[in-house]
Amino acid sequence: MEQFCVVEEDEGIGRAIRQGLRGRTGRGGVSASHPTLLVVSPQAARRGLQLPAACRTVLLPGDAGQLLEGVRAASAVSYGASPRDSLTISSREGDRLWAALQRELVTVDGQVVERQEFPLEVPKGTRALSALAIAGALLLLGVPPEELEPGGGSRTEGRKRMGE
Repeated sequence: MEQFCVVEEDEGIGRAIRQGLRGRTGRGGVSASHPTLLVVSPQAARRGLQLPAACRTVLLPGDAGQLLEGVRAASAVSYGASPRDSLTISSREGDRLWAALQRELVTVDGQVVERQEFPLEVPKGTRALSALAIAGALLLLGVPPEELEPGGGSRTEGRKRMGE
């Protein structure tokens, strides 16, 4: 079972990741000591909250690179508004934003996700960077881009429920 840890300040990111993983086998364990995936929220990065000492992959805001001092990670994936970030926002239309994966991403299971753009619904009350953190975590945990829907599970789950 893949293990992840979310360092956040009650932003709902961990809950949305667990919801997005619902119904998928072999995913979603939580470990705070040495997680496979460490997700750092935008607010946690701004406040400089303490992070676990080691992880396999860390997902963090692009402007929070200083947080990596003291954290042993095999790889780091950034999200944010800069074109240098791995996952960025390319445009926004109301409650929908278009996310751009700027470079290939390797999931915690070793699968490659190619560069691409994909739409994300941003639930009411969720900030765009938090939506990117949720999407980035789900991508790294193996959820295909076409199934991402922050805060609401995957689109295929929703279609199954509607078709039942």
